[in-house]
Amino acid sequence: MLIWGNKHYVVDKLVENHGLKPVRQALAEFVWGQEPVADRWNKFRKTIKGMGPAMMSEILCHTHPDDCMIWNRRAYVGLNYLGVPNLPRYSYQLTGTRYQALTDVAKQIKAEMTSEGISDVSLLTVDYFIWDELQVEDNLSQIHKEVGGKKQPSEVEHADKQTSDFIHDEIRDKLADIGAWLGLSSRTEVKVADGSKVDAVWEQTIGNMGRVIYVFEVQTKGSIDSLILNLLKSMNNPAVQGVVAVSDAAQLEKIKKHASGVAGLRENLKYWDYKEVLQVHEALEAVNESINSLGLVPQSF
Repeated sequence: MLIWGNKHYVVDKLVENHGLKPVRQALAEFVWGQEPVADRWNKFRKTIKGMGPAMMSEILCHTHPDDCMIWNRRAYVGLNYLGVPNLPRYSYQLTGTRYQALTDVAKQIKAEMTSEGISDVSLLTVDYFIWDELQVEDNLSQIHKEVGGKKQPSEVEHADKQTSDFIHDEIRDKLADIGAWLGLSSRTEVKVADGSKVDAVWEQTIGNMGRVIYVFEVQTKGSIDSLILNLLKSMNNPAVQGVVAVSDAAQLEKIKKHASGVAGLRENLKYWDYKEVLQVHEALEAVNESINSLGLVPQSF
């Protein structure tokens, strides 16, 4: 995880957001539970924020190398090169059912490798094969280029509730990552008033002058009025210098129409397409990985 030079930060945030006991319990159920892996996958993603499909699949593959594959952007490049259809381009698209289907594909590769006389093949071996032989994209950002030059449909508008929830949670967590990579204190699910939480905040203390806060609300499905109310409540804090609605293009237009009649909000509300959030996150991820690979700041114990 070269994207995080300080590994303690990631662990500390997981514990801070959930508590150590719930994290341990969720991990135990995820790795060793008796339910099908697809169900355990979906439950864990809903329960634990800050741990995405790459980390989740690495843990599963490490523990169950014959039954669970590793999924990340390198796996996407390799399987796409082999012509596997309908691969998930973004993390929110990787539901438990799709993870199980991809694992079945990896098992087919495993069977082919075994038939060629390779001994002791596991799905970890398959991962090594994908990394060593199938990396045809030097720039991993190419996996998000538009297919056939056509603009992709707005997933939020057409997504089912489970996918909508995954989109919401992924964008919320990526907003927090972006804030952290920019050197800001970032948090998710922050209470702004009784009965109201916003999805993410960026915060910075400026010397002895006070704080500057930026508030983000992610809209997938649900009440736009509720989003506007949460943002209005957050603006009661004088430290809040900006409020941002994050959604797809279609939803953002609806939010603009609703906000246009709300004095005090329409002048201050900014709009950010969630696909741009994904692109910014990926770019900053690459920057941090490159810088941290230099080892300028060694890890402590």
